[in-house]
Amino acid sequence: MKPATILTLALAALTAGCAHAPMPPDIAAKVRAIGPVIDPPKTAAIYAPLQSKEPYAGVTVLRDIKYGPDARQALDVFVPQAASGPRPVLVFVHGGAFVAGNKRSPGSPFYDNVMLAAVRGGAVGVNMTYRLAPQHRWPTGAIDVGEAIKWVHENIAAHGGDPKRVVLVGHSAGAVHVASYVAFPQFWKAGGIGLAGAVLVSGLYDFEKMKPDKPEQAYFGDKAGSAEISSLPGLLKAPIPLMVVHAELDPPQFVEQAKLLNDAACRQGRCPRFVVLAGHSHISEMYAVNTGDTSLSAPLMEFVNTRR
Repeated sequence: MKPATILTLALAALTAGCAHAPMPPDIAAKVRAIGPVIDPPKTAAIYAPLQSKEPYAGVTVLRDIKYGPDARQALDVFVPQAASGPRPVLVFVHGGAFVAGNKRSPGSPFYDNVMLAAVRGGAVGVNMTYRLAPQHRWPTGAIDVGEAIKWVHENIAAHGGDPKRVVLVGHSAGAVHVASYVAFPQFWKAGGIGLAGAVLVSGLYDFEKMKPDKPEQAYFGDKAGSAEISSLPGLLKAPIPLMVVHAELDPPQFVEQAKLLNDAACRQGRCPRFVVLAGHSHISEMYAVNTGDTSLSAPLMEFVNTRR
């Protein structure tokens, strides 16, 4: 058996069994050298060589399915070529400071890597993109998430997914959109929230507690920094379980906001699953998914697979 095949099988077993394999020391040193900053190019140089390349063995990929009329209202669906019974569904919302980012860029393994981990961990993967600021401001992101979840409920059974077990996962700006969707019921389009759980990875939730920077100003406009667009109160009333994640080397505001949400929920006796990713940065936490480092993928897939 080829070494690459052995590695793939080992990764699948780790993810499916939710075993935890931490960041290797050599990789940790490289990530720590970059520091607590957001640097996709340098981080990609570390992780891209570790990722799978197309065509992906055992996985069928359906690209650019429309969930709305805009060019960016599109999603990819990843399903196993051989599966028994309906699977839980992981819907991923990428980041990009509200003004950039995509579900996939040509020649890049990101964020197909999240979808591959989902499939190898027992789920169907849905990777969505959305309209961007400054052309499209608040609450466009939450609206687009709602439309994508509606599409999932109407169509995912035909792809082997269980619409009763949909877990929504967002990273960075994507986590803000996920939080907004969960917190504000006016954006629900699936006969209710339509989710079995939500995972917030390095997001922002209480904008009264932070000074708006250029990304927040681009998306929220004159509402930036206000209670009106803060998801924290609604998240504390969420009718679904939450998982809250931040990286050890996240920029400070992401660490503070994750702790703020966790502490507020715990005061109400509704502690979320709270995960701190040792040694990881704002970008490495996602780019490491589907490698031998299961710091995020193991607790993530455990959360996905235990939603009912």
